[in-house]
Parts: sequence; C-alpha cells; structure tokens
Amino acid sequence: MNEPALIRAIARWAAARPDGDLIAGIGDDCAILRPRAGEDLLLTTDLAVEDVHFTRATHPPARVGWKCLARGLSDIAAMGGVPRFALLSIALAPWSGARELRAFYRGVKKLADRYGVSIIGGDITRSERFVCDAVVIGGVPRGRALRRDGARAGDGIYVSGPLGRAAASHWRAMPEPRIELGIELRRRFRATACMDLSDGLSLDLHRMMLASGVSAELRSAAIPLARGASVEQALHGGEDYELLCTLPPTARRDPRSGLALIGFVTEGPAGRVRLDGKSLKPGGWDPFRPPKS
Repeated sequence: MNEPALIRAIARWAAARPDGDLIAGIGDDCAILRPRAGEDLLLTTDLAVEDVHFTRATHPPARVGWKCLARGLSDIAAMGGVPRFALLSIALAPWSGARELRAFYRGVKKLADRYGVSIIGGDITRSERFVCDAVVIGGVPRGRALRRDGARAGDGIYVSGPLGRAAASHWRAMPEPRIELGIELRRRFRATACMDLSDGLSLDLHRMMLASGVSAELRSAAIPLARGASVEQALHGGEDYELLCTLPPTARRDPRSGLALIGFVTEGPAGRVRLDGKSLKPGGWDPFRPPKS
C-alpha cells in the first residue's frame, strides 16, 4: 500500500466529519478549526517511541494506539479541559504495515469515541522503530485552565487514585485519562494547581512545588497503592496518569471523587519535597538521566 492509499485508509478509519468547531479535517494541507467564543485552546504533544515508551511484547498495535492518545488526553485533563481534536504523525517500523496500522487506529478510535475526540490529520513515514507523535487540542473557559504554579501554603495535596500500577504491572497497565475529574477539579473543587502523574510522584510533585515557589510534606502511609505496588513504585514508577492536585483548606472533597489526601503544601524552599519528615529526592522517569551502572 502506498502513501496516498494509506492516507485514504486513515481518513476512513478516523471518520472525522466537519461539524461545529471542525470546518475541514483530513484531506487538505491543514485542518481548519473555528475556536468557540470565550474559550482558551489547550494544545499538547506526546512522542511515543518503540522500545522507549512501549515494546512489541507488552503492547500490540491497538494498545499502542490507545496509549499514544491517552497520554495527550491526560494532559488536557490536568488542565481541567475538554479534549476535542487530535493529529497523529506516525513512523511505521519494518514489522508494521497496513494491518498493524489499522489495529493501531482501532485502539485510537476506541478511546477517541469515548471522549468525543475527532482525528483531524497528521503525517506518515517510515523508520527503524515505530514512532507516534500525538497532538491533542482541547478547550477550557477563558482564564480558567488549571496550572502547576498556583499551589499555596496550607493547601492539601491530593492524588486521584492508587499509584504504582504501571510499574507493578511491568508497564502493561493501560492509562485511563481522568477527563471528568479534571473538569470537576476546575469547576467544583476550585483546585489551585494540577498536573498529571506521568513521570512519578516524587518528580512531578517537585516540579509543581518548584513552579509554585513552595514546599511539600508527604505522609507515606497516606499514599494509595495500586494492587501489588510498593511505596517505591508509587513514588518513582511513573506512567500512572492519575491527577496530582492541590485544593485550598476550605475545599469540600466529595468522597466519591476518589481523591486521596497525601500531604500539605508548606512554606519553604521552592521544589522541596519531604516524606515523613525526611528529604525526598526526585526520582521517576527522565529519558536523559544516565543509566545506572
């Protein structure tokens, strides 16, 4: 199958039709979007590379498709936004062809349909490894996006669910974007800061505290653990894609939300995190960290 045939096939598999915000999708040099009045646009991109972010042994093509889109959707959730569109650029590996690409899009579309996301474009080429770059576009009421830099001393620190699931499953667990909760954190809980846990609690919380200019105190006994996960995996494992947020002391937490209070924001050096009174060094996933000898 040549490139024009692949593009026609992708357009069929994606099946995005002009409607409302989408003026034109796949088939032109660019997709055409018409932003809504009183809204800020959210744009995020995530690169997934074979043998770095997934392996063929753990992720067949449909699971790769799901994961590639889920990572971007999780970013939109962390900002309290509603996802609307995605562009997927793909480099096909020698082992992948039209059948594998169709399975990939089957995984993408299953998740996209759940959240009303339209696939509106992308690019395709070849490489030694399978690569996908997912650009996700969402919307949020103007000036209301949740950010990392709003945490204040006295705020409670919360996570949206058990941690360490991905590490405990040897990276077979599939991410579940917390779209609905992100909207509730913005609309009802008045979260002061929020981000998704992609690289591990110890590293991502350090980033949030650094952006906010404050410190954090955690209690290990309060950190919810996924089945089979250790505290170490919950702190440093990464790829949980739960939401990490801070809520003001006056916030009334709905028990049905699943939010777990794991600590508090404190005055102190920007970015410092302490666990049970002791300094916690940021760990987690860093693709540029030298491998351990």
